[in-house]
Parts: sequence; structure tokens; C-alpha cells
Amino acid sequence: MEIIPAIDIINGQCVRLEKGDYARKKLYHEDPIAVAKSFEEAGIKRLHLVDLDGAKAKNVVNLSILKEITEQTSLQVDFGGGVKTRADLIKVFNHGAAKITGGSIAANDQSEFLSWLSEFGPDQIILGADTLNDQIMVSGWQKASAIGLEEFLDFYVGKGIKYVICTDISKDGMMLGPSFDLYKKILKRHPSIHLIASGGVTGILDLEKLRDMGMHGAITGKAIYEGKVTLDQLALFSC
Repeated sequence: MEIIPAIDIINGQCVRLEKGDYARKKLYHEDPIAVAKSFEEAGIKRLHLVDLDGAKAKNVVNLSILKEITEQTSLQVDFGGGVKTRADLIKVFNHGAAKITGGSIAANDQSEFLSWLSEFGPDQIILGADTLNDQIMVSGWQKASAIGLEEFLDFYVGKGIKYVICTDISKDGMMLGPSFDLYKKILKRHPSIHLIASGGVTGILDLEKLRDMGMHGAITGKAIYEGKVTLDQLALFSC
């Protein structure tokens, strides 16, 4: 199972939110590039980079940080937040992203997202399934769409999506444990997808349980920043 540390960006700084609430923001580091380098030095290969400014503004904001990270490290970065058009997509790829995660765009404009999937393929386009009370959330998790999680996944799996990052927003940043039951349900319904858990990781035991369930990957942020899991532990776990 891939371990994927997260860096969430607001005002050029590394932060974490609680349940996606911008009013419940905690600053962890003023230099996200230094944080990314620390991940690389520990042997981590992947990074989940979220432009929270972009998600809220509905356009990509922090391209310069993406570029610095991809130029100064060898991390394979998947980027999300504010990517709404093909032009945005090209900019993000040109600034070094290996993969792009689309959440709001996949809910709000299916034809646009499907065009990305067709042009760039399922290895570069990740479906972001951000859910609260079984509904897909959009606009930086600030609004509920009219689409249920099950319907959302059924549609895109049928269209050939391969990678899915599923975040239970009620768990994100709370360190109360991942949504194990939700992930079991998804894997049972869609055993072919590469499902990546996001939200709620409290430590290595949670990661071991996710691995044993058959998850493809797990994103963790706050557990690292709060010292509940060390980079050395993550590096060994990924070996």
C-alpha cells in the first residue's frame, strides 16, 4: 500500500483544516517546500498537494509552490484544488504534477472531466470522491452537490476511472480513525479500483488495517504534523 503524505496550502503555508472548515485552520509550517524535502529525505515517493486557496477560489492559485516542489524534489505529486478547465490542467502538468485529482469538476461538469480522462488516461487523472453524509461535496467542501457517493462512483467506474481518493470529510483532520466501514463497502462494490483512503489516520495501526483491507493507498497529514506517526515509520511501512 502506498503511503502518501499531504500538504495543504493556504496563503503559501502548510496548514490542516478540521472537517474541511476554513475557520478551523491550524498552521504547521510556513515553508511547504521544506516539508516536501523532509518527506523525500525520509524515503517517501509520493505527495498529495492540495491548493485550498484554489479550491475555494475555483481557480488554481498555488502553481509556484507546485513548481518549486517538483523542481527541488523527486516526489511524484498529485495535485488538486481549483482545476476547472483543460487550460488549468495543462498548467498544472507543465508545473510538474504527475497526476491531477478532480473532485468538484467531476461532480459539476461530467463532460469536461471525462474529456480529461479520455485525453490523459486513467493513470494521470484521479477521481476525488469527497463525501459527507454520503453526498459528494464540492467547492473546497463548502457545498453539497445533489449527487450521492454511490451514484458518483458507479458512473465513473463505468467510464474507466482507475484511481479514487475517497475522503470522509467528517473524519478529516479529526484524528478519530479512518472510515473503515465506508472503504469496505466501496471495495466490495468496486473491487477493481485503486482506492486511496484520506482522512482520520491516527497512526501506524490505522495504516496497517487499511493495508490489510486491500486499500491501494492512504493519505495522511495531521498524524505526521502532530507526531503521531513518524516519517521513519512511514518510510519503513512503504518498503
